[in-house]
Formats: sequence, C-alpha cells, structure tokens
Amino acid sequence: MMDNYKIELNNISKRYNIYERPTDRLKELLLRNRRSFHREYWALKNVSVKFADCTTAVMGPNGSGKSTLLQIVAGVLQPTMGSIHCRGRITAILELGAGFQSDYTGRENVLLNGVMLGSPESEMKRRMDEMADFAEIGDFFDQPIKTYSSGMVVRLAFSSAISVNPDILLVDEALAVGDEKFQRKCLDKIEQMQGEGKTIIVVSHSVAMIKKRCQRAVLLNGGQLVAQGTVDEILPIYDEIMNGNTPVADKVFQPATI
Repeated sequence: MMDNYKIELNNISKRYNIYERPTDRLKELLLRNRRSFHREYWALKNVSVKFADCTTAVMGPNGSGKSTLLQIVAGVLQPTMGSIHCRGRITAILELGAGFQSDYTGRENVLLNGVMLGSPESEMKRRMDEMADFAEIGDFFDQPIKTYSSGMVVRLAFSSAISVNPDILLVDEALAVGDEKFQRKCLDKIEQMQGEGKTIIVVSHSVAMIKKRCQRAVLLNGGQLVAQGTVDEILPIYDEIMNGNTPVADKVFQPATI
C-alpha cells in the first residue's frame, strides 16, 4: 500500500442470501445445503479502491452499495470475498444511534465509545466538557439516549466520533438529520481534520456539499465500481447515471489524475 493511502479494498464482494419464507432457511440446514432455497443478492461486486489522506465522497443511486462499503470499512460487516487493509484508528457514524445504549446517558455513551476505541478513560473524562460543548445538547448530555430527538442523537454521535482523534472518519448521511447550523459546524470540523492529514469518507447525495468539501469521489452503481477520481471528473458521470443514461459499467473509468 502506498504511504498516502490509509484504506485499500481488493476485489471486495458482499452477498446476501434472500429467503422467501423463514422455513426455507431451516430446510437448507436440514438438507445440509444439498439443495438451495434462496436467491443471491450481491450488494457489492469485485470492488477495488484506495482511499487517500483527503475527503472522499462515495456516490451513487439508492441501492448502489454505498452504505455496505462503509460498513465493511468500519468492520461492521465482513466481505463475502476480497480483502481490506486499513492503517490507523477508525471511527464511524453509520446510522442514527448505531452503537449507543439507549438506557445510558450521553455522557456514559461517549465515555464507553472512547474506551472501546482505545482511548484512556482518564483522557475521555478530561475532555468530556469539550465534547458536551460541541454536541450542544445542554442538560440532555446527562439524560438517557432514549429521551433524545433524532437531531440530538446526531449531535452526540458526531461529538463522540471525533473525541477519539481518529485517523479515519466515516460518515454515512447522518448529518442530513441535523439542523443547518450544526451541519456547518460538523463540516468545518471535517475540513479541519482533513487539513491534519486524516482520511475522511462521506456518503452523501448532496452535490453542493461534495463540491465544496470533497477532493475525490468514488462512484458505485448496482454494487459495482463505475468510476473514481477527482470530484470534477466524477460528477458528470454521476449525472448521467442519475438521468438514466448510463448502465452499470462494463469497465471502470480510471482517470489519469488519480
């Protein structure tokens, strides 16, 4: 892996077995898989891509495999085939409230998340006021998560994610739930982290945000890698796909500028 790459995916594929009825899974087990009662769905197919020390957008229509890719990078999912190599501490905001314990307070969840990611408990406690200030949820910081609105959960999730000083930050559309002021605050923080040499991967449908905040883009369609390169190179291809003019690629567009 080149020095300026923190993540490298090699021929990653992810398959799900779809059963029409719950009993079909049991039939396969009883027959020891001598007969199939499912159909295969490939969320990703032979995706190879490297993520550099910059902010990269993962783009594509709904169902293209964007969230699956991020979950594999985060270690939440294991690929069916292929290999992944990561260098550095990863933290992720993959879905609203993922990883939080609903009966724990915001403070307890932030502390637990940091310790699980390897930060000393003493350091987390020392920085707790700073994280509470960033989240801007006031007294709710010491209330159970189950009492939070969706916007409060996003505020806590982002504050928790950046509290461990990650080398790699993954964000999957979560900021779309927050209000505009907090979105700008988070995006400014992402820009600061990028300036510090962090690797940031963002799944978003906001072309305006991608143009402003991202340097590179990876384009997926139908579980396949269609293109990767600079944002300016990828956006016209993305527009073609969204307008229904481009099928799933038979070959990957690889700009010379990568």
